[in-house]
Amino acid sequence: MTQHFLLSSAARSLSLAKVARMSEDEAREAFREIRWAETGGNPVCPRCGCTDHYEIKSRKKFKCAACYHQFSVTSGTIFASRKLPIRDYLLAIAIFVNGAKGYPALQLSRDLDVQYKTAFVMAHKIREALASEQVGDDLLTGDVEVDGGYFGGHIRPANKRENRIDRRLRRHQTGKRRVVVVMRERKGRTRTQVFKSEGQAVATIAKSVHPTATVYADEAAHWDVLHARFLTKRINHQEAYSTHEACTNQAESYFSRLRRAEVGTHHHISARYLAAYANEMAWREDNRRVSNGEQYLMAARAALTHPISRQWKGYWQRKAA
Repeated sequence: MTQHFLLSSAARSLSLAKVARMSEDEAREAFREIRWAETGGNPVCPRCGCTDHYEIKSRKKFKCAACYHQFSVTSGTIFASRKLPIRDYLLAIAIFVNGAKGYPALQLSRDLDVQYKTAFVMAHKIREALASEQVGDDLLTGDVEVDGGYFGGHIRPANKRENRIDRRLRRHQTGKRRVVVVMRERKGRTRTQVFKSEGQAVATIAKSVHPTATVYADEAAHWDVLHARFLTKRINHQEAYSTHEACTNQAESYFSRLRRAEVGTHHHISARYLAAYANEMAWREDNRRVSNGEQYLMAARAALTHPISRQWKGYWQRKAA
C-alpha cells in the first residue's frame, strides 16, 4: 500500500526548533527575504514604492531615499505596530500551520508565553491573511461540488424527559445557528461563505461558478434553481452517498475538517468568527498535500503582503466583544 503523504518525509520540511533558535537579527532577515522576494530582499518603500533607501541600524529601520519615509520589515503589513520580537511572529506562523485541524489561541498563548488576547488576535490576523489567498475574482470551473453545513446554535436538552422540547422547531431555536456553504472544484480551489440558510447561497453560487462548469449538489430543494444556469448533477443522500454519476464527497471532506476543528480543537466557534475559521479550513484543505515548510512560507508571505487589518488592529482597545 502506498504511504500516505502526511506520513512521508516529504510532508516534514519545517523544524520548529530551528525557528525557535533563530536570533532576532536572523528572524528580521528572514522576514526581509520573504516580504521583498521579488527584489531579492531589497526593501521597497510601502509609501512610494522606491527601492533606494538608507538603513538606520540603531533603530532597525529603513529610510526611503525618495520620500524620506521610515519603515521596518513589518510596516504596512498585517503585523504592523507590533510589540513582540519578530522571531515570535515567525514561530507563531510555524506553529499555526502545523495544526492539521487548526490551532487554539489558548494553546498558542502558552507556547509563546503571551496573554490569551495577544494570541487570539495574532491567530486571527494569520487567518485573515490566508483568507485573502482563498478569495479571488476568478470563477470556479470544471466540476464544482456545492454543499452546506450547519454550525452553532446548539440547544442542550433538559435533564428530565418531560421538560425536553423539540429542538428542530424554529420557535425553539436560539437564532445563532449559521450555515457554511462550500463551493469546491475537484482537484482545485475551495471557496466558502456563511449564510443563515442554504437557500441564500444560490445567488452567490451563480456569481462564483463559471456557466460552463458542472455543479454537483445533494437532494435539497433549494438547489433546484441551479439547473437553470448550470449542468447540475444531484445525489440523493437518503439512497446513496456516491454513485457513478454524482457525489459531493470533496465538499463533505472539507466539512469533516471544519467539524473536527470545531469539536476537537476549538470546542466552540462563534457565529461572528465562523467565516474566518471556514476560510482557514479551506486553505488547509487546498494545501493538504503541501509540506509544512512550504505552508509556512506561504502563510508568512501572505501575512507580509497583506495590508494592515482594519478589523484586528486595536481590536481589544476598541473593547470588542
